[in-house]
Amino acid sequence: MKIITKILYYTTLVLSMLVGLWHFFVPNLYNWYDYLPMQYENLIVGIDYTNYCFSALLFGSSAVLIFLGKSAFSLNYETIVFYTFLTAVWVFRACLAAFIEPWPLEPVPAAAIGQLIGSVTLAGLMTFVSVRLWILRRIA
Repeated sequence: MKIITKILYYTTLVLSMLVGLWHFFVPNLYNWYDYLPMQYENLIVGIDYTNYCFSALLFGSSAVLIFLGKSAFSLNYETIVFYTFLTAVWVFRACLAAFIEPWPLEPVPAAAIGQLIGSVTLAGLMTFVSVRLWILRRIA
């Protein structure tokens, strides 16, 4: 069971890191600015700041936790707390997508459904790893 936890730990973090990297390019990939009136420059700057800071946080946190993998499996309290925080971010994202404010199905339904499935799956796997790490720490 420990090897499965280890594989899921690194897999979830790599996926989280890739989502963070991908998010740097989302505004240009999906032409966000075409949907915004250009006279609202402050709004555009605010959206850019939010997106880039979120991207950096997600990418950076995931990368740091990959480097701290050995520490996590040594059951270091701070590393487990850090991973659990990132898990909470993904659970929050999954709850937003599933219950609170679902992604609109227009203009591309497959993208919305894919994001929903991806975020719920990643949140579930990260929750499993977090719970498993806390159980291992409690036993040790």
